[in-house]
Amino acid sequence: MSWQWIKSLVYVIQVYLAMGVLGIVFLPWAALSPRGARAACQTYAGYALWSARWMLGLRHEVRGEVPTDEVLIAAKHQSFLDILIIFYYAPVAKFIMKRELLWTPVIGLYAWRLGCVPVDRGKRGAAIARMIEDVEKGRAQPGQLIIYSQGTRVKPGARAPYKVGTAVLYEQLGQPCVPAATNAGLFWPRTGILRKPGLAVVEFLPRIAPGMDRQSFMAHLEREVEAHSDRLMREAGFEPGE
Repeated sequence: MSWQWIKSLVYVIQVYLAMGVLGIVFLPWAALSPRGARAACQTYAGYALWSARWMLGLRHEVRGEVPTDEVLIAAKHQSFLDILIIFYYAPVAKFIMKRELLWTPVIGLYAWRLGCVPVDRGKRGAAIARMIEDVEKGRAQPGQLIIYSQGTRVKPGARAPYKVGTAVLYEQLGQPCVPAATNAGLFWPRTGILRKPGLAVVEFLPRIAPGMDRQSFMAHLEREVEAHSDRLMREAGFEPGE
């Protein structure tokens, strides 16, 4: 059992305790206002990133232009760490999420107050149409809608297909799409306790303007995200495909 593993265990325990404590402390404000929910979640993300730095030697960096307007962010997803980084830096981040999560105690309330978009399998179009209507009528705050184009966390170096749902959103929203690459999974894996020291990066890539046809959009998105994620992993000493 290595010293880094022991530090990782301590980190995991305290960071999940912090989630519970902050969730309860901010709960009255979050129940009354979306601002309270966002303050709670950004406080937690900031704390998790800060404590990872001094407890584990796990630093982070954001490259490219962080989107602050109403856009679709199509992100590479390798671990919980890339969620923390994107949420902390995007000012009004909200996620496409499984509807079942709305019924999770405390977490469901926060997701709802943040404006996350719950979807049922096969009913994504109706959920997005409702979101667009709410924004247009002032019932919801415009922001950055985040989707993970591969639909799940993908181990560094592994390949998984890009799902067409991202293209459907791109067409329906009529907004720019900002691809996002990462190497976060090298340091914070999908499973297990060990968290490794190093520099985790999320890179926001040049935005894709509205209007591309579905096939061209998906090909461009996958090419950009995969190429830049591979480059970030090589910077960290990992060769994709080996």
